[in-house]
Amino acid sequence: MDCFYAAVECRDNPALKDIPIAIGGSSERRGVIATCNYPARAFGVRSAMSTVHALRLCPDLTLIKGRMDVYKQVSEQIREIFLRYTEIIEPLSWDEAYLDVTHVEQFNGSATLIAQDIRRTIEAEIGITASAGVAPIKFVAKVASDENKPNGICVITPTELDEFVAQMPLHKIPGVGKVTLEQLNNLGLFTCADVRNFPFARLHKSLGKFGAILWNRCHAIDDRAVSVERIRKSIGVERTLSEDILTRSEIEKVIAYLLPKIEQRIAHNDAENRIKSQGIKLKFNDFQLTTIEHTRPFYDPAYFNDLLSEILLRRKNRAIRLVGLHVGLKDESDIEQLFLPFD
Repeated sequence: MDCFYAAVECRDNPALKDIPIAIGGSSERRGVIATCNYPARAFGVRSAMSTVHALRLCPDLTLIKGRMDVYKQVSEQIREIFLRYTEIIEPLSWDEAYLDVTHVEQFNGSATLIAQDIRRTIEAEIGITASAGVAPIKFVAKVASDENKPNGICVITPTELDEFVAQMPLHKIPGVGKVTLEQLNNLGLFTCADVRNFPFARLHKSLGKFGAILWNRCHAIDDRAVSVERIRKSIGVERTLSEDILTRSEIEKVIAYLLPKIEQRIAHNDAENRIKSQGIKLKFNDFQLTTIEHTRPFYDPAYFNDLLSEILLRRKNRAIRLVGLHVGLKDESDIEQLFLPFD
């Protein structure tokens, strides 16, 4: 979907359509933007940006708390539309999914026409717009879905696949974040074509397992099937604090607050017997984030205090603005890690 939460708000309140709005940021001092509409993006506002920074960029930004129950309901409506075409659906979030239409007979099996009809149906029935990427392999379909946003479609045919990937900037490849991109740039690598001409052994040495994944992506290789069931790899909770904290006792109070939250989620996911590790993360007042995780054969709430002792060695007298707890789960599936905030 195109700026999903914001699009739903503009649909339900047309007066918001042409003004800059952002979802989230409940506290102007400590809040974080979940998403924003395109008028806000014109000012440089982006998701995951602090509210205070967003307001500096766009003083007229309208902040909306958000209605998660409504967004979830709309997401379910979108899924019902998907199911009219295929049951092979892999959700990535409430507003994004992979669809395998290989064996769909509608529109004579044309993935392009199917995608166009899905987009038309979503706009007609739900009142928001969607963008689509059509490609023979998953990661290229995902990249293509961003190419012509908003309300657009990008089709990469099998004959176009190799050329499209070769010229692709590395930052567009899912999994290439800021740190990895800096490593690649330091190696003189900026596009997939650069990686193709780079020694594989050196890439693997620099990036480890992800080096092999990146090598395949840059050669237009992605054999992953669309997975109908996604088993969670980890469970976590976190809290952004209204005021910076400095002392260990203050951090322990936040951990005590988060413990019942994570334990509730462990129970909800029937994950008590699947625990393989525990971890803790802190974000400092300079916005640097650090995480520690160690293997554990079972969940032990007291172990978070041991992890805290270790992670505080990295603090360097900085104040703390966020505390998070997580557990790793036993499973080999390749799936996203989920952290949900508690404000």
